Amino acid sequence: MHEHDRGLSYDLPLLARRRMVRLLAGVSLVPLVGCTSEEETTASSSPSLSPSSVSSPVQCETVPKETEGPFPGDGSNGVNVLRESGVVRSDITQSFGDSAGGTAEGVPLTVTLTVVDAASGCGTPKKGAAVYIWQCDREGRYSLYNDGVTDENYLRGVQEADGKGQVTFKSIFPGCYPGRWPHVHFEVYDSLADATAARSITNTSQLALPKDVSERVYATDGYSESVRNLSELSLESDMVFSDGYNQQLAKVTGTVEQGYTATLTVPV
Repeated sequence: MHEHDRGLSYDLPLLARRRMVRLLAGVSLVPLVGCTSEEETTASSSPSLSPSSVSSPVQCETVPKETEGPFPGDGSNGVNVLRESGVVRSDITQSFGDSAGGTAEGVPLTVTLTVVDAASGCGTPKKGAAVYIWQCDREGRYSLYNDGVTDENYLRGVQEADGKGQVTFKSIFPGCYPGRWPHVHFEVYDSLADATAARSITNTSQLALPKDVSERVYATDGYSESVRNLSELSLESDMVFSDGYNQQLAKVTGTVEQGYTATLTVPV
């Protein structure tokens, strides 16, 4: 099993705190309303701030905070890709700068995140915020860290949110490695300057991908190891998503032939 996360000893205290917050919210009868739901995994490919995509005009629960894992590349565990020229980009499929220049192969995936102000009930986009995302490749490897891709920095990039609070990345569908559900990591910063200086992270979380789409992707060439790994997992048993994933399960549309689009609203 690859050591793609720091293990239960690191993550369980975080998960326990999240469960306690949810419990206290229930006791005080304060509704905690998320901005996405499990049933919306096949909704439109472009999120908006219309009433149909904003669950509550008054309250909105901040996206759950998750472990960044051992391979963030943000300077907290060795290398810091955020300070490198070229990291601000929308297409993250290729390495940049002085890296080996490799390209991550796989089924195309476009990731669009809409960053909104939780205090406004998800009604106000966070224009000017910045998002850094990173993920494993088709083989389940993280660039900069894992054997075979330590000289690569693909599948990592930063974008500044536009007037709608949106950032969009061109990527590939990540593989499923042992012990973890298919996911994409992301960090939210108040500004692009903060992101490229690797300082003042606002939120760290993860986006989960739906099972049915993952199964279709993993039936294609290059994802053979992911088939077995996915069959041994569920969202309910995943060490990160087991305590709730409604706010982190992306809406996904598309096909294997034309590629997929994953969208998620991120209240911060």
